[in-house]
Amino acid sequence: MTLTIAPFGAGDDTAIEQAYEIDTAAWAVDVPDLPSCRQRFFGMIRHPMPGDVAVHLLAHLDGAPVGYLLLDLPQLDNTENAAADLVVHPAYRRRGVGRALLDRGLDVLRERGRVRVSTMSAAHLPGRPDRPSPATAFATTVGATNALVDVRRRLDTRHLDQARLDALLAEARARTAGYELLFWQGATPQEYLADVAYLDGRLLADAPMGDLAWEPEQIDAERVRGTDRALAARGRRRYHAGVRHQATGRLVAWTLLDVGASTGWHAFQQITIVDPEHRGHRLGLLAKIENLRHLLAHEPAVQAIDTFNADSNEHMIAINEQLGFQVRDRWSNWQLTV
Repeated sequence: MTLTIAPFGAGDDTAIEQAYEIDTAAWAVDVPDLPSCRQRFFGMIRHPMPGDVAVHLLAHLDGAPVGYLLLDLPQLDNTENAAADLVVHPAYRRRGVGRALLDRGLDVLRERGRVRVSTMSAAHLPGRPDRPSPATAFATTVGATNALVDVRRRLDTRHLDQARLDALLAEARARTAGYELLFWQGATPQEYLADVAYLDGRLLADAPMGDLAWEPEQIDAERVRGTDRALAARGRRRYHAGVRHQATGRLVAWTLLDVGASTGWHAFQQITIVDPEHRGHRLGLLAKIENLRHLLAHEPAVQAIDTFNADSNEHMIAINEQLGFQVRDRWSNWQLTV
């Protein structure tokens, strides 16, 4: 058997297509209830997030594409770190492909002065919490540490308890005098850019990070605009709710839901963040419920919404479970010293 590993770029349609086919095959086995989206994958390769430099490696075994490694190297912050996505086609696992890709990737990271690399994977086989996933076995073998445990929860929108949501909204509104709810879709409006940048930059400072050695990101208006462009290129239809403090005019809470270009039945609950100075007013609960209804008014085909929370994030977990989110599985955030 002959294994070759070669870099590929954003303009190499053949290599991107081969990597996407590997990704789709692996997703169907490893996390079959999560959808794969072609536009998201192609957009991720062609349009990295602002401030990231990407390295893409594709492995062939006797000429057949069998695995890939995507590396993101932050340039604006976390400059000792890298994020990785390593995937091997299920039909070609346990043949040394993953180890070869990792070794090549570590060489790249050392050349570029990186100290550590992290990635995320489902902890167990689908429906088998007693059986570690192939990714868990691989990460453990190569010496990575499970630095943070995330739990994925899903909301079935076909069985929403609307009376319960109404009651929660009434409770939240009773404590939100002096605040105004706002909605938008897609790119962030100019008047909210600075406030969204501030709130987005708080995420890694406020959320539980376990032993992950990632510092808060330096977000400004230009970076928000770049993120908007990258997500649009990936086909993500984005629905936002913000809460403005009327006395100051500032946006002090923000939440985001997004839907894939080819997966209209599925959405992700992304960031929900409240300025620390304005916590205790149920602004997060208000924004999440109102944005859920905002999404469903425009995307009635959505049947499932997934969200990830650190297993120690008790406050956000409590809110999500009030809305009806239920546990699906657990995920590991692996960290490896380069």
